[in-house]
Amino acid sequence: MDKRRKKQAKTTKEDSEEVSSIEWDFIKMTEQEEDLICRMHKLVGDRWELIAGRIPGRKPEEIERFWIMRHREGTVAKGAGRES
Repeated sequence: MDKRRKKQAKTTKEDSEEVSSIEWDFIKMTEQEEDLICRMHKLVGDRWELIAGRIPGRKPEEIERFWIMRHREGTVAKGAGRES
């Protein structure tokens, strides 16, 4: 990695709390949780707090990260070993 990339990567991690999805571990959800998340997302959109309130023990950040990883192209097959 050249110096410019190292500096850019270092700056990005320090300046932002967001982490690329490549660094995330895949979140396992039950089939019922996945179904509820999909149905709720159709109704309320990206209101993760509202969706998480319907699933005991799940945080809004966890639901959002699951949604992003499940619906972003290329991560579906890697994360869960499933094909959509």
